[in-house]
Amino acid sequence: MKLIFVDIDGTLTMPGENVPPDSALAAIRKTQELGNKVFLCTGRNPDMLKPLLKYNFDGVVGSGGAYVSVGDEVIIDAPMPDEDRDKALDILHKNGVFCTIEAKNGSWCDEGIGEFMAEQSGGNSELMRWRKAIEESLGICSMREYDGSPIYKIVIMCREKDQLEEVKMLLGDRYNFIVQEMQGGNLINGEIISKEYDKGKGVLAVAGHLGVGIDDTYGFGDSMNDREMIETVGTSVCMENGAEALKKISDMICPSVSEDGLAKAFAQLSLI
Repeated sequence: MKLIFVDIDGTLTMPGENVPPDSALAAIRKTQELGNKVFLCTGRNPDMLKPLLKYNFDGVVGSGGAYVSVGDEVIIDAPMPDEDRDKALDILHKNGVFCTIEAKNGSWCDEGIGEFMAEQSGGNSELMRWRKAIEESLGICSMREYDGSPIYKIVIMCREKDQLEEVKMLLGDRYNFIVQEMQGGNLINGEIISKEYDKGKGVLAVAGHLGVGIDDTYGFGDSMNDREMIETVGTSVCMENGAEALKKISDMICPSVSEDGLAKAFAQLSLI
């Protein structure tokens, strides 16, 4: 049995979309029929990945690894301590950083974040996903409506890296600050997530739970929040539309999501 971990935005689907290409769905069904298991491995929280669950994946590494399920069994559920959330948001806001926070069943963003993003040029798959989600009001509420639910990560957007230095000094020993590679433009976007949990650790948890060796794991991604997954799996694949830094550390590069990349890679790797 092989375990296959697939990022969503920019890998399984076009960024912000919830319908994979027919070729990808056919490849996933075929590899499952051969006895392999396919997991979503995503920065999305459970609420945002719900539209994809109808495609019968075998589980989820969600919220960047802080929420992990195998079938109907949740094996990791590790939200950020409220104290850390409050400290981080206070310092980030003081430094002019726009934030979105993600809980299990909802997301909340700062006022003005849509206008801020609209002023910026360039992008990457994560930024494109957030643009689409905010512009189309896909379940993201105003920070003023935040109900105090435990959150799993903080998505950050700002113009200068210096705006993140104060919060890094406070929380950098316990949290990773993942900054996405931009394709032009001057916007900085990324996320803050606990060092105890990431996509790579999620892969290890699933493999350990199912008793599968790491050599029999495969990971597909496109952005820098996929790095830990790419570094952990036995065979790593970056999409052609992915970050250059991720391509350099991947075992192979496959065609882009718009060119049936997943299906072609599954065939090349004899997964179908």
